Amino acid sequence: MSNAPSINWTNPSVRAFAKNADPLTAIEEAARALVLKAREKGWEGPPFNPLRIAEMLDVQIEANSSVADARLVATERGPKIEFNPQQPRERVRFSIAHEIAHLLFPDWSEQVRNRGGDKTSDDWQLEMLCNLAASEFVLPIGSLSAASAVPTVEELMHQRREYDVSAEAFLIRLAKISEQPIGIFVSSPSVSEEGKRHYKIDYFISSPTAPKIRLSGLAIPDQSIVHSCTAIGHTSRAVESWVTDTPTQIECVGLTAYPGNIYPRVAGLVRFDRPHEDLVPIRLIHGDVLDPRDRGKKIICQLVNDKAIKWGGGIASKTAKRFPDAEQSFTEQIIKIPRNDRLGRVIFSEGSDDMIIASLIGQEGFGPSLFPRIRYAAVQSCLAKVANYAASIGASIHMPKIGTGSAGGDWPTIQEMLDDVMVRGGLTVTVYDVPPKQVQLELL
Repeated sequence: MSNAPSINWTNPSVRAFAKNADPLTAIEEAARALVLKAREKGWEGPPFNPLRIAEMLDVQIEANSSVADARLVATERGPKIEFNPQQPRERVRFSIAHEIAHLLFPDWSEQVRNRGGDKTSDDWQLEMLCNLAASEFVLPIGSLSAASAVPTVEELMHQRREYDVSAEAFLIRLAKISEQPIGIFVSSPSVSEEGKRHYKIDYFISSPTAPKIRLSGLAIPDQSIVHSCTAIGHTSRAVESWVTDTPTQIECVGLTAYPGNIYPRVAGLVRFDRPHEDLVPIRLIHGDVLDPRDRGKKIICQLVNDKAIKWGGGIASKTAKRFPDAEQSFTEQIIKIPRNDRLGRVIFSEGSDDMIIASLIGQEGFGPSLFPRIRYAAVQSCLAKVANYAASIGASIHMPKIGTGSAGGDWPTIQEMLDDVMVRGGLTVTVYDVPPKQVQLELL
């Protein structure tokens, strides 16, 4: 399936937004950047209210029962989103998030963006990207925890109600964090001159350990159970061979149609028999990160703030005592970098012949603060640098639950970053937590 056709991007709004980049990757990065800024400002959930992002962007929000779902209009005061308050709550939240996504496109003000309105031949491309961004806004990174087992699609549709989000948003997030080798595709129909429906895959998202295949743009066989999901919420399942050329379990559910289309889109949950042989989930163990378990070259990661010229408390303090020369190397390197240019940098210091200390500068300042001091975008940039370096020297990666101490970070968010940047890159990652304290029996 590596030779599956890709999408021919023709929509002018999409082309202006993505330039020479892949639009699917570009929209995810743009939406993720907004989400991480909101999380740094204290945005919490679930449920995650997209109005917080609208406020951050100075977007006016107004109820209007004459609007089908929601629409984005340009006013003298800036962008305004009008929404229909009579729609179900989860649909209102997703519709508002969808209109916020339109703001990511440079030509958003040139016409009224009307969710639920008419569409032209390639407007589905713009709508699809806005749906992807909206999914990130209503159920962002870190909002779900990985589970050892993925239940049936029917059970998942019940679970997503607990998060008050759309089926599409829930399935996308599930695929991104699952420990199991799964994938989620979303397909849309077209109708031939003879009146027959044909489905193609709009996008495919796989879990960190799933086989690496490309399905976007692929035509789905007419005999597939995808065709049996003829209404929103209808489900079906079968074992089919068109995904990987071997029998594979597929479970489908009908989704809301694109504007102007009477037939629903269909999401598919693909269950692969085994994970990709080179991709290993993050190991979460009890132990001392300064006594790493693997052989060979090892990189020990720690988070530091942008004011630090020496290693502070917690793990960093223990690292300084164990490897004073490495701390001195850190000091010599960081003082050469202006403070306003430090966030997102990584300073590598040699601890021993087979151990390198990586200091990730992902915290702004230190001490009491109204909002978390972690800077997620900087952490993500740091992790990418560590991943590249580890791959170049063949090293395994070890760390405590970075960012969860004085930085005030959210571990599920950071863990999902590790999956995206490191696990998908075939790197071995071990996270160390302190063993639970033993409770002493009180003698009477």
